[in-house]
Amino acid sequence: MHATDVTTGAGSGFTYLAREPTAPLRRLVESIWYARGTIAYRRERIAPTGSTVAVLVLGDAIVETADDGHGPAVRSDIGLLIGPHDRPIVNEPTGETYAVGVVCTPVGCESVLGIPPATIRGRVVPLADAWPTTLDLRARLRAAGGAEAMLDVVEAHLAATAGPPTARLLRCERAVAMLDADPTLPVADIAARVGVSHGHLDREFRRIVGLGPRSLARLLRVRRLLDQVDVRETIDWAGHAATLGWADQAHLIRDFRRHTGVTPTAYVRAQRTALHPDELTEAAGFVPEPMDESG
Repeated sequence: MHATDVTTGAGSGFTYLAREPTAPLRRLVESIWYARGTIAYRRERIAPTGSTVAVLVLGDAIVETADDGHGPAVRSDIGLLIGPHDRPIVNEPTGETYAVGVVCTPVGCESVLGIPPATIRGRVVPLADAWPTTLDLRARLRAAGGAEAMLDVVEAHLAATAGPPTARLLRCERAVAMLDADPTLPVADIAARVGVSHGHLDREFRRIVGLGPRSLARLLRVRRLLDQVDVRETIDWAGHAATLGWADQAHLIRDFRRHTGVTPTAYVRAQRTALHPDELTEAAGFVPEPMDESG
């Protein structure tokens, strides 16, 4: 499958390509991406997706900080592993971004990377410390040449090394699909549909996904909102709240701020100020911080 090529930032020379892998890897890996270029702002918050993300750094060091910038900053010019989280990650390149990344599906972390996601929940750790194949894969990426070839290398490696789906994984995959379709669905109803007790599903979910089902449901609802919002237009926040099942706009704002680090108004302002119009449709969940903004 060919990558989707999105060149962002007019005049900035920033290129981002993302590929959805083919089956059966697709149930474990949401996307494999390539990024190269220099962002036109100081740093950015990135809203959570419920997934674990592995970043192989091929150029200048990148600094990632969990918990909306309140966690320990982790700097690496080799690789970073971002565990499942429900608060934004602060991404701060130290120069040109040149990296290849793997975004696991919510159920894919342990099968793909061999790492129990609960052990890295809400954390950023050096990738080489957690994933033994990091240095070898990174060397193969450098030898591969172009972006498409790099994505081929990563996809082939993951397809060859990923573990088979277990009954637990398949059950949690069904539960995640139900939450994705309707984030307001009670967990007890989901448990009944997959044939286990509420408590059993909660424990299994935390083991396979790394988050509890209710935590994932909240962030999936915010992700759906972020995907629907067009910051180039006037936004009916109250209408979105009603459509997506929030009790009122105040509850939407509370969840929005928890998952993006800013209010809806600040989110729109940040994107409109820092991003080129061509980038806005591809930047859901990103909150750029201008160069002259401190902290």
